[in-house]
Amino acid sequence: MIPNAPSPSSAPMRIIHGPADVAEGAAWLAARDPAFAAALAVTGPLPLRRRGDGFKAVQAAIVGQQVSVAAARVINGRLRDAGLTGPRKVMWATDDDLRACGLSRQKIRYMRELAAARIDWAGLRTAPTEEVVDTLVRVPGIGRWTAEIYAMFSLGHADVFAPGDLALQESARLVFGLTERPSERALRAMAERWSPWRAVAARLLWDYYARAKAREGVI
Repeated sequence: MIPNAPSPSSAPMRIIHGPADVAEGAAWLAARDPAFAAALAVTGPLPLRRRGDGFKAVQAAIVGQQVSVAAARVINGRLRDAGLTGPRKVMWATDDDLRACGLSRQKIRYMRELAAARIDWAGLRTAPTEEVVDTLVRVPGIGRWTAEIYAMFSLGHADVFAPGDLALQESARLVFGLTERPSERALRAMAERWSPWRAVAARLLWDYYARAKAREGVI
């Protein structure tokens, strides 16, 4: 563990509101690990990547499962145009209404499950990360990765990570010079050293990964 780093259980929950918070976290990481300092020299200032919260945000995450970004954008646009971005509207809609927006049968079921879950979205804004994750993963179709991403970008939690993300795993391999991509379990253990700024570490690793792949001509 990094000396003097507060443990996730004892530290107060920090929220990332703006670029200054991201910059503070990036400086903290760079000061404590030369590998992060080198990665930050490549990426430069990191993006905020905050987004809206609530039903609509998780609905969009369900839409985006196993489809391209472009396809998800089209489907979400159709749902928005049809007024099907709230739980009651989704419950009242027919399967044909939802299918016309581009949803598969499985995603229609997931969306109805989300609408019926009666999640207290306002209450989640002040809930601890694990409570947020536990609440969301009870809904069929929402896995831990989706819940962690929601806590990170929709709620702004500074000390949450998503080790199941393949890009984060590959970026960690590159940044830390590992012989192989770390498993989800191994990366979760690694990320404990980056508390209380694990969400900023994720931003740094994602940004580094994107630049690395751009250099390779992959993206």
